[in-house]
Amino acid sequence: MYCCGKCGETFNKSGDLKKHQCIHTGEKPYHCQQCGKTFSQSNNLKTHQHIHTGEKPYHCQQCGKTFTTSAYLKIHQRIHTGEKPYHCQQCGKTFTTSTCLKTHQRIHTGEKPYHCQQCGKTFTTSNNLKTHQRIHTGEKPYHCQQCGKTFIQSNNLKTHQRIHSGEKPYHCQQCGKTFTTKGHLKIHQRIHTGEKPYHCQQCGKTFSNPSKFKGHQRLHTGERPYCCGKCGETFNQSAHLKRHQHIHTGEKPYHCQQCGKTFATSANLKIHQRIHTGEKPYHCQQCGKTFTTSTYLKTHQRIHTGEKPYQCQQCGKTFTTSTVLKGHQRIHSGEKLYQCQQCGKTFTTSNNLMTHQRIHTGEKPYHCQQCGKTFTSSAYLKTHQRIHTREKPYHCQQCGKTFTSSAYLMTHQRIHTGEKPYHCQQCGKTFSQSFNLKTHQRIHTREKP
Repeated sequence: MYCCGKCGETFNKSGDLKKHQCIHTGEKPYHCQQCGKTFSQSNNLKTHQHIHTGEKPYHCQQCGKTFTTSAYLKIHQRIHTGEKPYHCQQCGKTFTTSTCLKTHQRIHTGEKPYHCQQCGKTFTTSNNLKTHQRIHTGEKPYHCQQCGKTFIQSNNLKTHQRIHSGEKPYHCQQCGKTFTTKGHLKIHQRIHTGEKPYHCQQCGKTFSNPSKFKGHQRLHTGERPYCCGKCGETFNQSAHLKRHQHIHTGEKPYHCQQCGKTFATSANLKIHQRIHTGEKPYHCQQCGKTFTTSTYLKTHQRIHTGEKPYQCQQCGKTFTTSTVLKGHQRIHSGEKLYQCQQCGKTFTTSNNLMTHQRIHTGEKPYHCQQCGKTFTSSAYLKTHQRIHTREKPYHCQQCGKTFTSSAYLMTHQRIHTGEKPYHCQQCGKTFSQSFNLKTHQRIHTREKP
């Protein structure tokens, strides 16, 4: 037996002892002729050289994937066998590699041994630190060969490439839906289990998605760390910034196979496809109405609860959605970010611009199934359909009158409040409706309708 004088470890062969001693001495006698890297063992050099040669001599018999080392092949094969031989003694979770177990155990110990020299943040793994440092350097070393996009992490590139290939390798055993990443599958599965492991300490709300939870917490802190370099608008989630940036770039990489429409996000494409399928998977428990998205359902439910959680700090008005509040705030600021390229008109929201542009194109994509009339927006169609259903869901709290749209209710409420928000710039007269102001202005212009 051969014994190491430094740490006492024993070896069967003198060669194994010699290799081991390089750990203590720091000696790396093996050099790569191509890039100059040094290694303590010849085997490690040989494995490294596969990066330059592209050689992957170890093949998986089940799926055909190839690997640079037999160790990587062995770990990969555990995907097929389901083997997880490494157990956490504290919580019982199992892992395919000892490295994954070691990293996991830092959750229990709180250990974060890797420090960023620039900002002081600490990390549980050296890989996470290395990835983080690219935020400071701006380095994006992973390139997509098909569209040229660059990424900080190889995993992000791999996930992105599935947009081009259409590959969705992760399957839900309960409903059959497929996903591009394991993380997305895991979040989806919580729909079936009802699990919401993320709790807000301030308001008690629970979330199944960690990103949504983090974004929610910023509602309390007011933090909006993601800034658009073009217009300066800030967002509380990176996904919201990414969606917004498509307004400036005009990029719409997601295509509908049925009608050819393009979308800035895969989520918007998925929602759009429900127009073709007629699918409305979200149900209101109180009135039975169905919706294409959970967001529409949540907004609708506020009709029943009367909840208006978004308040304007300038005038005190409250709104059911942050989008409506944001649009309202532009009344105070006079800001109109969105301009029509054909006539120059400006609008407070991109939706208003899009609806307006249909005046120029003549497009009326929303059809009434009962009478065949077509409309430029889904809101107009919805209001129209109430003629057929005789539904009047908007109630005046003061006199009990009901209306088919929130706009009609708002106009009516001005009878009670005396509010006349529309001003004639020429004579100062005020009106409760924009239509009445427009009619009045013809006195000054002598325009005949």
